[in-house]
Amino acid sequence: MHSIGELARASGLTVSALRFYDSAGVLQPALVDPVTGYRWYTDEQITPARLVAGLRRIGMPVPEIAAAVRAEPAAVHRMLDAHLRRLADGLTDARREAARLRALVDPGRPATTTLLLSPADLAAALDAVRFAVGVDPELPMLSGVLLDVEPDGVRLVATDRYRLALARAGADVDGPPVRVFVPVALVDRLRPLLDATDTGPVWLSVAGADLRVRVAEATVTGTALPYDFPDYRRLLRKAVGERRAARRIPVDVATLRAALADPAAPTVARDHDGTTRAVTVLGVDDEGGLRLLPAADLASDTLWVGVDGGYLLDALNAAGAPQLVLELDGPIAPLAVRRPDDADTYSVLMPIRL
Repeated sequence: MHSIGELARASGLTVSALRFYDSAGVLQPALVDPVTGYRWYTDEQITPARLVAGLRRIGMPVPEIAAAVRAEPAAVHRMLDAHLRRLADGLTDARREAARLRALVDPGRPATTTLLLSPADLAAALDAVRFAVGVDPELPMLSGVLLDVEPDGVRLVATDRYRLALARAGADVDGPPVRVFVPVALVDRLRPLLDATDTGPVWLSVAGADLRVRVAEATVTGTALPYDFPDYRRLLRKAVGERRAARRIPVDVATLRAALADPAAPTVARDHDGTTRAVTVLGVDDEGGLRLLPAADLASDTLWVGVDGGYLLDALNAAGAPQLVLELDGPIAPLAVRRPDDADTYSVLMPIRL
C-alpha cells in the first residue's frame, strides 16, 4: 500500500489534487484508515493516477477524466481525439479573434490573408456545399458560403436551416485565420473558371470585406456579405455532437438514387401548413442494409428517420462519390451523409417528425 504522499510523487499529482479527485469520485483510495483518516493506495492505482495527471495537464474536464479512468483503451483514445479537436477549434477561434482585435485597434490597416489552392480541390469543395445555400430572402445570413480559413486550409460551410453541408480544401495560407461569408453570386461566377485545364493554383485574397480570386488569366472580385454566419460548430454539436451513430449503413449511390426517384417508392404523408407532404423514411432491413419504409412499418421499426427525399437526392449528388455512408440514430436525430474516404466532407439533414 502507498500513502497519499507516495502516490503523489509517483504520479505527478499534488497531495491536494489527490484529495480533490477522491472527493470528486475520480480516483478514490483503496483504504481509508478509520482512526487516522489517512488514505492508502495500491500499486494498481499508480497508472490511473498518472492518467489523471496527464489528462489534467491537457485541460480535460473532470467528468471526462472520471470516465476515462474507468474506460477501455479504445474509448480513451476517442475521448482524447475529441478533446484535441476542441482544443484545435479553440485555438483557431482565438487566432481569428486576435486578428479582429488587431483590426479594431488599427482600423486603417485591415489584415490580409491569401491562399493558394488546387482548382480541383476548391471545385470539389464548392460542389459539396453549394446545394445547401439558403434561398429564403428573409434569411440573408444564410445566402452564401462561409469560408473558414485555417492555418493549413479552408473549410466551406453552407446551411439553409434544414440541411448543413461541410467540405474542406487544403491550401498554402499566408496571414491570420479569418472567416468570410461569400455571396452565392460570387461562388457561381467562380465555379466555372475552376474547370479549365492547366490553370495553375487558385489565388484567393481576403482583406477585410474585400475578396479577390484569380484563376489563370481571370479575376473575380466581390464583397463579403455583412452578416454573422451561424456558429456551425455549435450547430454540429447540437446535430451530431461527439456521438457515435446507432447505425452506419454503406449505400450504393446509384441504387439509392434510383429507389428515391421511383414513382412507386414508399413515402409517408404528413400534413404541413394545410398541405400534404410526402416524407421519405429510411430504415434498416434484416441484413443491416438501408430500406425505404412505408407508413405501416413505422410502429415495428425503432431505428428510422424521416427526411425530405429531394434534399436527400441533393446530398447524394453533391457528395460526388459512388459509395456513401448514412448514419442513422433514430427519428429525432439528424441524418448524416458521409463519404467513406473523406472525413471532412459530409452533410447533415434535419429529421421530419412523424
